[in-house]
Amino acid sequence: MKILAAMSGGVDSSVATALLVRQGHEVVGAYMKNWINEENIIGHCPWEEDIVDARAVAEQLGIPFHVVNLMKEYREKVVKYLLEGYQSGITPNPDVMCNREMKFGVLLEWARDQGFEAVATGHYARRADWPEEGPVVLRGKDPNKDQTYFLAMLQPHQVAGALFPIGDLLKSQVRDIAHELGLKTAGKKDSQGICFIGEVKMEDFLRTFVPDSPGPIVDLNGKVLGEHRGLHLYTLGQRKGLRVPSNLYKEAYVVVAKRPANNELVIAIERADTPLLWARRCRLTGISTTGKPLETARELQSMPRYRAPAAAALFSPVQSDGEWTAELSFQEPQRALTPGQICALYDGEHLLGGAIFGEVFYDSL
Repeated sequence: MKILAAMSGGVDSSVATALLVRQGHEVVGAYMKNWINEENIIGHCPWEEDIVDARAVAEQLGIPFHVVNLMKEYREKVVKYLLEGYQSGITPNPDVMCNREMKFGVLLEWARDQGFEAVATGHYARRADWPEEGPVVLRGKDPNKDQTYFLAMLQPHQVAGALFPIGDLLKSQVRDIAHELGLKTAGKKDSQGICFIGEVKMEDFLRTFVPDSPGPIVDLNGKVLGEHRGLHLYTLGQRKGLRVPSNLYKEAYVVVAKRPANNELVIAIERADTPLLWARRCRLTGISTTGKPLETARELQSMPRYRAPAAAALFSPVQSDGEWTAELSFQEPQRALTPGQICALYDGEHLLGGAIFGEVFYDSL
């Protein structure tokens, strides 16, 4: 196959590329240049060194290498989505949208225009071809690194053009292969931060673009306990950074609601029965499937956030005015279901798709 390997400058994408070369494919490496920190946001934005590392690995492997400038598209499709989401009071997920809109959106389209059959990444996920389903996405073999959650919003044509060469490996095996091949990135630490922006805290990123809007922090009864710096800087379930001591032994305040109309941040002591913190039911919007549409009620497993355990739930879809939504009913109460966040849907190891949390119902604990 003629494959475009998306090389981020990290060890995972380096080994993914190396495995494809070893398998005899025609491989070209590409770095997606999405962000260069023109706003001087606090934090480390290592795009230049990442390009150097990715190019060095490509040279070691003897393959061509390109830098694909997608900064304009990134701002339009990811940064705009991120900022508009936080400003409207929800909590978006830029990493999931980066995969759908950029890696397997703009980059995949560019690759196909250049004659490539697929785009390969260093995700810990697996792609298989099932007779009844066609191309499917399965959880990665390493349970501690599985990244299928971030692929939940991919559509069937994107899955068909995706390859995940390291999905059958453990992280330790990936490191071992990188050292065996002498790749420059073998000892490079994993990056943490916003997709393709770098070691930048979300709070610092938001404060660069969205002005602070202070308001009261209140308890469930409306009593003022402190002052927040802007609702967009907090998310449901957050415990750190509230600057409101509980004065109770081993019990802390947690964010349970945001009230934009009054610019109020609502907090409560976290317990197993804390109101507005736990829920069994919610409404899903923006349903996206990796394969066949989910148009009938069924039992499945749901991941409400990355690294959360998959929870059994009943998925009940409804079509109205040509758009599908669904009610998701969990068997057990879930903590801090957050409007705007991504809910990944599974049947065992099979990633069925994903959706966006809309309304959360607190009436049935």
